[in-house]
Amino acid sequence: MSTPKLSLKQRIQSVSLIFACGTALFSDGYANGVLGTVNTLLNRIYGADAINKHNYITIVNSLVFAGAVVGMLTFGWISDKVGRKFGMMTATGIVAFFSALAAASTGANHSLGGMLAMLSACRFLVGIGVGAEYPCGSVSASEQTEQEGINKNAQHRWFALATNTMIDVGFVIAAFVPLVLFWIFGDNHLRAVWRLSIGLGAVPALLVLIWRIGMEEPERYKRDSMKHAKIPYGLVLKRYGVSLAAISFTWFLYDFIVYPFGLYSSTILNNVTGGSDSLVVVFGWNVVLNLFYIPGTVIGAFIIDYLGPKYTMIAGLLAQAVIGFIMSGLYTRLSGHIAAFAVVYGIFLSLGELGPGNNLGLLASKSSPTAVRGQFYGVAAAIGKIGAFVGTWAFPPMVNAFGGPKSDRGNTGPFWIGSGLAILSALVTFFFIRPLDHDGMMKEDALFREYLEQHGYDTAQMGLGSSDSIAELSSKSDHDEKVPV
Repeated sequence: MSTPKLSLKQRIQSVSLIFACGTALFSDGYANGVLGTVNTLLNRIYGADAINKHNYITIVNSLVFAGAVVGMLTFGWISDKVGRKFGMMTATGIVAFFSALAAASTGANHSLGGMLAMLSACRFLVGIGVGAEYPCGSVSASEQTEQEGINKNAQHRWFALATNTMIDVGFVIAAFVPLVLFWIFGDNHLRAVWRLSIGLGAVPALLVLIWRIGMEEPERYKRDSMKHAKIPYGLVLKRYGVSLAAISFTWFLYDFIVYPFGLYSSTILNNVTGGSDSLVVVFGWNVVLNLFYIPGTVIGAFIIDYLGPKYTMIAGLLAQAVIGFIMSGLYTRLSGHIAAFAVVYGIFLSLGELGPGNNLGLLASKSSPTAVRGQFYGVAAAIGKIGAFVGTWAFPPMVNAFGGPKSDRGNTGPFWIGSGLAILSALVTFFFIRPLDHDGMMKEDALFREYLEQHGYDTAQMGLGSSDSIAELSSKSDHDEKVPV
């Protein structure tokens, strides 16, 4: 017996649900990408000495990452115990409101210190909303990929396109918007450029908020959540602890590598372009570099369903390590040719998206059962953000230890370290992270129920009171003939 053939409209609706859940991660890419550009503008407007006097750059970078960690951990629990939709709607509302408020930042009597303090506080709160999207939006997107109407052999692809690709598009738009605004307003109105650059981050969040209004909870959550049951954390850790540790560690390493290179791309380009102070040059090259994220994540999305998330991630990590070693060895030659440097550096970033960028979220969401998926994902993502935070602090001392930002060794040293960590991450992935199958969440939920019952846990209290039994769910999901999308 095969499932009824769905209409084109129904198939499009199935895919749109995945994107409705995951697209809000655009805000993550935009918020993080626009931060470095706004900091550059603030230094240009108020003077680097005045900005450094308030220790603004260090404070705001720290608060953004801290906010993301708080959001990931807090909303991981909310996603599991209150509901996926509630978490998503709240997260999007936070991002929209505080992005707009950040754009209006001002201090008492228009003081610089007060303005920077308000801006930092708003960015912390935006970080909470952005962090909340991971265990709410991404988890819901992963659960929507196994619903009716999605081709079984395209489940991983749609998840990657709806989540990590959206983050990367956010990075590109975050680099392009300030450039366009600078073309419009010019050097004499840089205050308008930085305020609008931040404030426009509220627009996509509001659009996604409207998109999500009519959504329901994913079927997996309705059937297998522990919203009304006590979560046996001891049993959960016993079964999934090693997997959680391995995924968290690899996420830590990936963010440790990718975020500093992304945030400090202007610094690297400044050295390569001979210290040009033209904002058009700096912003323009940032757009070019951020565009290299896109082919990596898009091409990688079409590889995942063939190699599987585990081996696609390993392939991306090893290829990234090779490019990093090449950049280090040939830096002297590349630094004299801006285009060549940009291409090789862009390929380095692109391979990171093809590997861990696309696959870490998949592994985090589909290696755990529905009952604790939000918390599992939230913990792994939070540890990844901590890696980003540590990396941004470690990057400048690392450069100085190798001879400073104006030396060849200072610019190549981080690539040696980043490439070595990519190999380490590939090894951890190979030995400690299990492969994922299509329809793997359904299977894992069934195995998790069996595991709980073997340890005396009453699984009858799981779910949201649906009349469908597990047998009916299994029977429905056993049909291999899916409608292609």
